[in-house]
Amino acid sequence: MSSFCVAVIGGGPAGLMAAETLADAGVQVDVYDAMPSVGRKFLLAGRGGLNLTHSEPSGAFLSRYSARAEQVAPWLEQFDAAALRQWANELGIATFVGSSGRVFPNEMKAAPMLRAWLQRLRASGVRLHARHVWRGWTDDGALLLDTPEGTVTRNADAVVLALGGASWARLGSNGAWQNILKRKGVAVAPLLPANCGFLADWSPHLAQRFAGQPLKSIAMAPDGKFAMRRGECMVTQDGLEGGLIYAWSAALRDALLAKGEAILHIDLLPGHDFARVLAEVARPRGSRSWSSHLDGRLGLRGVKAGLLRECVPKEIFERSDALAAAIKKLPVRLCGMRPLDEAISTAGGVEFPGLNPDLMLRDMPGVFCAGEMLDWEAPTGGYLLTACFASGRMAGRGVLRWLAD
Repeated sequence: MSSFCVAVIGGGPAGLMAAETLADAGVQVDVYDAMPSVGRKFLLAGRGGLNLTHSEPSGAFLSRYSARAEQVAPWLEQFDAAALRQWANELGIATFVGSSGRVFPNEMKAAPMLRAWLQRLRASGVRLHARHVWRGWTDDGALLLDTPEGTVTRNADAVVLALGGASWARLGSNGAWQNILKRKGVAVAPLLPANCGFLADWSPHLAQRFAGQPLKSIAMAPDGKFAMRRGECMVTQDGLEGGLIYAWSAALRDALLAKGEAILHIDLLPGHDFARVLAEVARPRGSRSWSSHLDGRLGLRGVKAGLLRECVPKEIFERSDALAAAIKKLPVRLCGMRPLDEAISTAGGVEFPGLNPDLMLRDMPGVFCAGEMLDWEAPTGGYLLTACFASGRMAGRGVLRWLAD
């Protein structure tokens, strides 16, 4: 394999994993990245504590990829959460399982892992080229790259595209690759926000008083046949942000695109069943206000009480059964999503029918795709990163098989 040279476009987890897979087989690899250094978004993901993967059983893990579980399954068969932890350990990065089942490096940061990884890649002969912006191909099939020294062309025996989605464009994922591939006839599903915040038309009172406050110990689910999930999120000036609502972003986004609005149901007191809530609400409150009554009987106060008043009409408070039902299943109307560039990740991308099982474009032999630029999505919790690493490994092995034919 030493006579082959492969170009990897994009220096995120998927691209670097593809590069490592190829270099380990003796292939000369050149990684081209548009930014001044590689792994910019990876480093940002680790700023608050790098959630590398998740420790839950494989069946539950795979279910997190929802409609794309069938496509992602082969990636994880080759490189699952356990393999990712072992890979990190071989880099000298020990990991631990947090109380929620999420897996983190002991140091909680991405930078030590990236430094160790880049050192190992360079030692294996991988050449990294920063500030190289891919612009497509020349008429004779060479790669076209803009560099600080001007436009250059590079030839390669195969190419792995790992260009990310279109969130956080300042870190390099700007989706510019879409038009290049579309001009080549590649089917690309529209890039949409995933793991994103949602907009609600709050009253000035709620926005001014409760923006920035967390909604803790709640459960929520979109309207429809969905089971409530527990967690927390945050009220913002114009909507909701945070892990729990991110987990529902696909269903909420689909409802918004189909109907122009989405209804989110929030259980303000998931630790109390309906019967208990009803019993406490129905107790005589005497001269106490509803705020005092709900606080005293149920501990419902602050932002939770504010949201309750925001989302139900005053008449609801005159009927104990209706009020208890609202506390357990509060309808919150969402009217939009935060912009794509603010999303943690994106849905959409290169459609799977146009790829073979090795992630090679069927109509462009020798060109492989990996990572977030493919048409899949996953919630936060380590699932995004795991599949990015795994797809890079899959594409790298696919290149090796193709070169061997």
